Amino acid sequence: MSLALAPLDVSVELEANLPCRKFDPDLWFSDSPTDLELAKTLCGDCPLRVECLAGAVERAEPWGVWGGEIFERGAVVPRKRPRGRPRKEDLARDAALQVEAEARLAASGVATSRSAVRLAA
Repeated sequence: MSLALAPLDVSVELEANLPCRKFDPDLWFSDSPTDLELAKTLCGDCPLRVECLAGAVERAEPWGVWGGEIFERGAVVPRKRPRGRPRKEDLARDAALQVEAEARLAASGVATSRSAVRLAA
């Protein structure tokens, strides 16, 4: 009788270095725009950022920060808006941030066209 050896699980060591495993997981699913921006920043140095973002786009994640981008209702949004009516300067900033989010998605190779991933307006 031969014994099969289980493969070495290197993902355990890798998971210890992922920001979403080190910090409070609720940070990535917060309602606070400030918390979500912090989560996006923490994702910046993650070794699995591109894969995480690609998976979230493929699954159309309903909400949260995935791969350094904020998802809401299955779409990438440039920033989480607080409750209430947006100010005029916020609308202009949102338009600029949407262009920036599209550029980041294109640069990461996840989506090459607007039809490949839906961006929320």
